[in-house]
Amino acid sequence: MAKIGEKITLARFERVDAESVAAYIHGNYRMGVLVGFNKETTEETGKDVAMQIAAMNPIAIDEKGVSEETIAREKEIAIEQIKAEGKPAEMAEKIATGKLAKFFKENTLLQQAFVKNGDQSVAQYLKSINADLTVTGFTRVALG
Repeated sequence: MAKIGEKITLARFERVDAESVAAYIHGNYRMGVLVGFNKETTEETGKDVAMQIAAMNPIAIDEKGVSEETIAREKEIAIEQIKAEGKPAEMAEKIATGKLAKFFKENTLLQQAFVKNGDQSVAQYLKSINADLTVTGFTRVALG
């Protein structure tokens, strides 16, 4: 504080514990990502996955990480949309399940289309690097 003349306080602290952790800072230091892997990986692989998290903002690693409240809310929204379209109630449940699967594909890290190669998911990309490699945790922090 004495050197720069500004009062700086730490408002938030994030930590990822894993065998290997990659860090990525994006866009004029306005966003940061930490991603943990179950085993050692290359710096390039870590950066690629961290950039995926920065760009796509997933809510969880996979379906198991999505909260029950979020799943229930998304299913409720899908059922309401289907009923508003005038489709029968018995079809609504099947269609809602399909919409929920699409939600997971778009919002969970391992199922998302990989930004550097849209033909494969993030899980497929990790398997192409090492068959046992997976993400164990991540955090994304953005200013503003």
